[in-house]
Amino acid sequence: MAGSRYGRRMTESLEPLSPRDSETQMTEQVLPQHANVLGTAFGGTIMGWIDICAAIAAQRHCGRVPVTVFVDNLHFKVPIRVGDVVCVSGRLTQAFRTSMEVCVRVTRERPGCRDHVLSVEALLVFVNVGEDGKALVVPPLLLETDEDRRLAADANARKLERQRARTTG
Repeated sequence: MAGSRYGRRMTESLEPLSPRDSETQMTEQVLPQHANVLGTAFGGTIMGWIDICAAIAAQRHCGRVPVTVFVDNLHFKVPIRVGDVVCVSGRLTQAFRTSMEVCVRVTRERPGCRDHVLSVEALLVFVNVGEDGKALVVPPLLLETDEDRRLAADANARKLERQRARTTG
């Protein structure tokens, strides 16, 4: 598929992949253009960074450019201010048939201090799509640790809850 906007596939197989293979970390600094008149970061700016980080993690897992289909449990816990360094970390919690759930955690680091304070957590769901826009199967997630298995079980429960809400709502 030379010339494709998707480029060469990282994986054509459906061999299970470790969540560590797709972990993604980004670092940003909050500048005045990222903030409101109170000097705190716009929620939309942080949400954009979360979406990019999660999309990269999902892309690393499925080998294609995925699309965001759902944002769940986005919680702003503490303010992020101009000058703060923001660390955005994403990892897959589960791979379903054609979709993937990614957990993203955002921490802030104040200037002159290396303490990381959890500021935002979010769960996002992505679908692996082909160039024709149709959903494609994703590789399974290799659950190597008790933490991996717990996160996957929680993701399975959330998926069932989302499906129930769609059918009843």
